[in-house]
Amino acid sequence: MIETDFLIIGSGISGLLAAIKLAAHGSVAIVTKKNKSDSNTNYAQGGIAVALDEGDSREMHIADTLRAGCGLCDENVVRHVVGRARECMEDLRNMGVPFSTEDAGGGKQRISLGREGGHSARRIAHVKDYTGKAIEEVLLETARATGRVTIYENHLAIDLVLESKRSGAPLKPDRCWGAYVMDEEARSAEAFLAKVTILATGGAGKVYRYTSNPDIATGDGVAMAWRANARIANLEFVQFHPTCLYHPEAKSFLISEAVRGEGGVLTTAGGEAFMKRHDERGDLAPRDIVARAVDFEMKRTGDKYVHLDMRPIGEARIRERFPYIYGRCMELGIDPAAEPLWVVPAAHYMCGGVITDIRGRTNIDALLAAGEVAHTGFHGANRLASNSLLEAVVFADAVAECATQTAAAFEGEIPRVRPWVADGTTAAVERVVFDHDWDSVRSIMWDYVGIVRSDERLSMAAKRIGVMREHIETFYRKYRLNPDLIELRNIALVGELIIECAQLRRESRGLHYNVDCPETDDARYRRDTVIGF
Repeated sequence: MIETDFLIIGSGISGLLAAIKLAAHGSVAIVTKKNKSDSNTNYAQGGIAVALDEGDSREMHIADTLRAGCGLCDENVVRHVVGRARECMEDLRNMGVPFSTEDAGGGKQRISLGREGGHSARRIAHVKDYTGKAIEEVLLETARATGRVTIYENHLAIDLVLESKRSGAPLKPDRCWGAYVMDEEARSAEAFLAKVTILATGGAGKVYRYTSNPDIATGDGVAMAWRANARIANLEFVQFHPTCLYHPEAKSFLISEAVRGEGGVLTTAGGEAFMKRHDERGDLAPRDIVARAVDFEMKRTGDKYVHLDMRPIGEARIRERFPYIYGRCMELGIDPAAEPLWVVPAAHYMCGGVITDIRGRTNIDALLAAGEVAHTGFHGANRLASNSLLEAVVFADAVAECATQTAAAFEGEIPRVRPWVADGTTAAVERVVFDHDWDSVRSIMWDYVGIVRSDERLSMAAKRIGVMREHIETFYRKYRLNPDLIELRNIALVGELIIECAQLRRESRGLHYNVDCPETDDARYRRDTVIGF
């Protein structure tokens, strides 16, 4: 067993930033599934939304966030998060994040601000088009420098350690003492025990066949929290990014929404601009509208993709503002300054998750959550572009403060728990079986629970995923511990929870669009979809 003051599961921006702040108050262990920098943070091209421009204001940012959230944002949370945007960005700058700047005249420089869909002003602070990567690198270096943060790479959390399971007595609220964690290389598991545990596991894009997320985004945090009887909300609101590069060698390669903010235009494969037909804001409409428009046009024309034309931006500006996108496209034999890109929608961001309060607390004592895994009330039914990194930074602060206070109030010793005992003793089946089940779950979710849904499709998905879940749970009990099986178990569960939430919402709102309930029903459904105990 490994004992620490604070256990953080996940190494994205929320996890790393919380670890840096907690290092002053005790020992910190970070459990991460793959390499330290393999996270959704590292894939984030856009930036952090913050009102800095003279023509912008916090109130405008708040209004844009509430509008994008389609009536489901918690306004108190929105005001809190947006109100801390400048402070949090300055914290990152002081740590060394090299935000892009531009000439402000008189020999002075100012933060360069981009614009993305749904924003009424230029307010995206960025590091060219690799903001997430730049932040991740700085935070990793800072975390190492504390000397009190230990990062366990290639370690996969299996389930949370609960007081009710340890004592055998039902508790409400329950208490979390850490997690059972698998060392993927040794293929062994042990308990990581802590005074406070923080879920910072990111999203669940791999539940879908096509996603902009890295391979680790298998919804582990939501799945573990659900099995621990945590309350979950709004999983029906899956954000599909409208512009993922359609290319056989371009796995999960996102074309930033900032491209359209700089003048890029979506067209059909035949070259016809179409966004004005779907929304008066055209290419700068919010993501839910753009993704549905792209889906509609692909179905209308029968094409497998649409075009994103970057040529109006100009080669010099493309190379200066989007060096990462430009370089990757050129590697693939595509010159974005000379020809349109082929793009398709892909699962991108989960607006729902484990319910927390404004301090990051769940309904389980000593279990906190921050980042994409959490449902804070900030995003509502549709996340405004580049608000996710902002939320992650603000709530990393919140959970660090709350965790510090929780640990300081703790008296006694962390109780001993039973070592991990795997139910199964049989060697794992051939990988082809796991691959088949993995592909089946993701295909069902993509085909039936995608951008546009229907009652019939949701019903079919529920039945098929239900059968898959029983099949996978049988595997889980029978076979020896295996990372593929653990992740498969999690994506199947999260898929089932997404379907349950989608069936409960009998309307269309934000990212959830059901052709059988096409209207928004404020009288009955202007509320969160809450499931759990």
